[in-house]
Amino acid sequence: MSKPSAEEVYEAVRTKYGGIAETVAGGCCPQAGSCCDDRGLAGLEDASVAVGYTREELSAVPQGSNMGLGCGNPLAIASLKVGETVLDLGSGGGFDCFLAAQAVGETGRVIGVDATPQMVTKARRLAVEHGFENVEFRLGEIENLPVADGSVDVIISNCVINLSPRKRRVFEEALRVLKPAGRLAVSDVVATAVLPDEMKADLELHTGCIAGASLVDDLERVLREAGFVNVRIEPKDDSREFIREWAPGMSVEDFVVSATIEAGKPTR
Repeated sequence: MSKPSAEEVYEAVRTKYGGIAETVAGGCCPQAGSCCDDRGLAGLEDASVAVGYTREELSAVPQGSNMGLGCGNPLAIASLKVGETVLDLGSGGGFDCFLAAQAVGETGRVIGVDATPQMVTKARRLAVEHGFENVEFRLGEIENLPVADGSVDVIISNCVINLSPRKRRVFEEALRVLKPAGRLAVSDVVATAVLPDEMKADLELHTGCIAGASLVDDLERVLREAGFVNVRIEPKDDSREFIREWAPGMSVEDFVVSATIEAGKPTR
């Protein structure tokens, strides 16, 4: 049993999340579970609270932008300031972008980048319908960002970078678009142990935010090699409870957890 190729992963991710964008509900889990059942909006809200959002935050975004796809709350560590420019890698339906837009205010700007046309279309529609004038959504890959050099103060992302087979390239691109002293604030899934070969070969677990997770030490090394400084990765052991529900009966919680990932771009 061999690992799927990078192109197979990319295609599977686009197909899965394109389908999610066309439904009211969603979920990162590849099988039935806490954020993928038939409880509708209430179930999505419960899942989002479980990963770190408040009820107030959930009520402050357009309905439909939250599809239960996160594994944490990157805004809790981003320390956004009024007037900043924020970039969201894998912005989906715009959930984190809409929260960030309120934090940076009218003088700030938020850019969401997503590789799935259906997600970008949905997010753009919600932005127009709800009057978010300081937010824009661009179709593009996080490995080849449609963003100018040195134009962003903060990069956020939520359970997306693990989906990329080319993480080094993702971080190189992130460094390129950040301003000097810019910062990275990410919630993602990391591996705490080497995944079994059968998990690495499971394409559904790749699209389900599990099989593509990097070991913490490897992720730290890649970030530093890409040029980041002040790298800090904090695994969240209590996340095993909700990760277990992403693939019931497969013991994935023995191998991966959610983590916060912080890093900075040098000042020069």
